[in-house]
Amino acid sequence: MRTDKTSRPKARLPRGLRDRGPAEIAAERRMLETIRQVYESWGFEPLETPALEYTDALGKFLPDLDRPNEGVFSLKDDDGQWLSLRYDLTAPLARYVAENFQNLPKPFRRYQVGQVWRNEKPGPGRYREFTQFDADTIGSASPAADAELLMMTCDALEALGLKRGEYVVKMNSRRLVDAVLEAANIEPSKRGVVLRAVDKLDRLGVDGVRSLLGKGRKDESGDFTRGADLASDQIELVLAFIQPSISAVSSRFDATWDVAFGASSTDIGEQGQAEIRDAVQIARKCGYSGDQILYDPAVIRGLEYYTGPVFEAQLTFPVANEAGETIIFGSVAGGGRYDDLVARFTGQQVPATGISIGVSRLLSAVRQRSDAALSPLVIVLTMDDSAGSFAMARELREAGLRAEAYVGTRKFGDQLKYADKRGAAIAVIEGADERAAKKVTLKDLKRGAELSKAIESREQWLGERQAQATVDRERLVQEVSAMLKRGRW
Repeated sequence: MRTDKTSRPKARLPRGLRDRGPAEIAAERRMLETIRQVYESWGFEPLETPALEYTDALGKFLPDLDRPNEGVFSLKDDDGQWLSLRYDLTAPLARYVAENFQNLPKPFRRYQVGQVWRNEKPGPGRYREFTQFDADTIGSASPAADAELLMMTCDALEALGLKRGEYVVKMNSRRLVDAVLEAANIEPSKRGVVLRAVDKLDRLGVDGVRSLLGKGRKDESGDFTRGADLASDQIELVLAFIQPSISAVSSRFDATWDVAFGASSTDIGEQGQAEIRDAVQIARKCGYSGDQILYDPAVIRGLEYYTGPVFEAQLTFPVANEAGETIIFGSVAGGGRYDDLVARFTGQQVPATGISIGVSRLLSAVRQRSDAALSPLVIVLTMDDSAGSFAMARELREAGLRAEAYVGTRKFGDQLKYADKRGAAIAVIEGADERAAKKVTLKDLKRGAELSKAIESREQWLGERQAQATVDRERLVQEVSAMLKRGRW
C-alpha cells in the first residue's frame, strides 16, 4: 500500500526520552540482579505497582511545582477521572499500604524496581523516563529502620564493585532544616522554594544556590528560574548552615548548630539532631565507618513529603560526562522518612522510611569502571541446511553458550557482514564438504579482524591459521568453548 509522503510520520523521539541498546540493557540487568540479591539478603521482599495511578493518589510533592502540569504526565480516563504516570515508587507504595493495611505485617518491608516518569525540563544526563530501585520500611518509627537502609545501601554499592572511599551515604534531618528556616524567620510560603534551591547545591554550587535564594537564576539555555526572594541576612544564615558539606557527624554537629543558632536551640532542632545521632550510632556499632555513613547539612532532598531524616548516596570518584569532561558524579540514591504519606488516605499517621537508587544514573558511572556486556555470541552460518544450523545452535545453547542460527540471505559474504555487525565472537560454518567429512569450521572473528590489519600478502594469510580451525562435528561444543577461552571473550 502506498502512503502519501506528506502524511508520513517523522521518525523521532520526544525530548528527554531515549532508546537503549543491548550492552546497556545487559549491564542494567546484572546491576538490578546484584541489588536484588542484597535487598533480599536483608529480608526485603518484592512488590510491583502499576505505572498509572489516580492523580490525586499520587499527590503533589514534586519539586517542579512552578510548571502548570506540576511535573507529571497525565490523561483523563473515559469516566472523567485524571490518571498520571507515577513520578516515583514511594507515592504508589503509600496507596498500596493504605489499601491493604489490615493484612500487612508491621513493619512492612518491600523493594521495588520500575520505570518512573517526570514531565520536567530535560538536560544532559536528565531524562523524563528513568529506572528506580527502592527499598522501604512502613510501620516503624525506630531510628534502626533508617540505619538499616543506610547500611544496606552501602552493601549494595560495594556488591556492585565500589570500594570504600569511592562512595559515601550522607544523612540530614528535615526537622533540623525546619529549625534553621525558623531561626532565619523564613515564612512558610517560601520554604518549599528554599528547600528546592538548597537541594541543587551539588549541581549549581554555592553561587547558584545563593541566586535561587535571592531574586532567581538564569540557566545556560537562557531560562529564568524565580528565586525565594529572601533578604541577604536570611540567605547567609541558610548558606552558613549548609557549608561546608562532607563532614563526620561527631565533628560537624556542634559547629553547624552554633553557626545557625548561636547558643539557642528548639525542640524540633533537638529532635532532628537526635534522629541523626541515633541512626549513625547504630551504623557505627555495626561496623560502618565515618567514610561510609556521615552527617551532611547540605542534604535536603527536593520532594516535599519528607518529615524527618533524609539520605543521599554519592559517588566520590571522577568519571567522564557526556561531553567527555572529568567530573565528580555526585548523587546516585536518595530517600528519607515520610511519616505523613499514608495518612493522606487513612487519616492515621503511619511511620515510614525508604531509599531509592537511581539505576540509570548509577549505571552510567559504574560502567565506566567495569562494563558488563552480554556473553559472547556464536553465530551458526546457514550454507544449505537451515535445520542443521538450528541443531548446532541448540547444542551450543544447551551447553550454556549464547548462539543463534542465521536466518537471512544464503550469500556467504552477507552472513559474515551480519556476524561482524552483531559483534559475534565465532562463526560456525558447515558446507557440503564439511558435512560429508563430519567436520565444521570455526572462525574466530575477533582474531581474524586483528590479523587482517597486520597481514600484507596472500601467502602470509594462508600461513596464518590461528583465526580459523576445522574440527570434528561431534566436538563442536568443546572446540567452541576452547576458542572462546583462548580469545578471552
